[in-house]
Amino acid sequence: MNDARNKHTASVLIDGKVLVTGGFGISGRLNSAECYNPLTGNWTTVGSMNTARHSHTASVLTDGKVLVTGGFNGDALSSAELYDPSIKTWTTTGGLNNARQLHTASILANGNVLVAGGDSGNPLNTAELYDPLTETWTTTGIMNHVRTAHTASILRNRKVLVTGGYDVSGGGYLNSAELYDPLTGTWTTTASMNSARFSHTASVLQNGQVLVTGGTYSDGSLNSAELYNPLTETWTTTGSMSYARYRHKASVLIDGKVLVTGGWGNGGSPISAELYDPLTGAWTTTSNMNYPRDTHEISLLTDGKVLVTGGWSGSGYTNSAELYKLR
Repeated sequence: MNDARNKHTASVLIDGKVLVTGGFGISGRLNSAECYNPLTGNWTTVGSMNTARHSHTASVLTDGKVLVTGGFNGDALSSAELYDPSIKTWTTTGGLNNARQLHTASILANGNVLVAGGDSGNPLNTAELYDPLTETWTTTGIMNHVRTAHTASILRNRKVLVTGGYDVSGGGYLNSAELYDPLTGTWTTTASMNSARFSHTASVLQNGQVLVTGGTYSDGSLNSAELYNPLTETWTTTGSMSYARYRHKASVLIDGKVLVTGGWGNGGSPISAELYDPLTGAWTTTSNMNYPRDTHEISLLTDGKVLVTGGWSGSGYTNSAELYKLR
């Protein structure tokens, strides 16, 4: 990449290119953006955001534009902006009702974007909806728990599953989970995970279940994994990873397996990667990355390869990128 960065976003655009935005690098918080072209293997700068930010979200809308929300720039941000790939420009759009970082953003079936939780200087349980047609935000139901560094997954029934996170107001590490129903705009609690965790990952498998991996809690990083069944609203433990890790990334591959890369655990930023097989519930190690990294990003390309970008190497920010290909 042109800029070393972590805590950035990486979004696969409709044309298959990958847009990387913001993050934190050698010079501090970044407003730069760049695009990766899988056909050439090259990066090109594509204009800068109006506001430098890290720990934000980026969502590819149904019209192909990219919505960037919130993040941190000395304080949590309420600003949002749109990137138009057709003209490679950024424009401001309606601002969030609550400034927030370390939140989640989920694209609903109707094209609206649900933003939930995060931190504004205080932990948040608020949620709000962005309408791309009017470029405005409206508040929606409040979550049952404040949470930051949680996950949000869109289920086959179109509900949104939120898991774990951290409550800095006193609730600590969370094992709770809840469901957002877009039809009613309300949240309901569902079964709690077996382990409290934040800075974990959640991946929707091809069978509709949700795989949660790793994270951290009061005693350190986790190698445990568990599955959520939306039909029964229950959690079951599954095979444990070979390496405890948090601030890692996970991607569901075209063969249905889940690739987990990097993260922080046991005092180091691992170079390792491993694969979860939903058919056996077991993990196997796969090729190591070329560079250790956490708070990086991972993107499944249209050709089935996985692009890993940036992160923290344990000694500095990296601008390196690498590709993983199925054997």
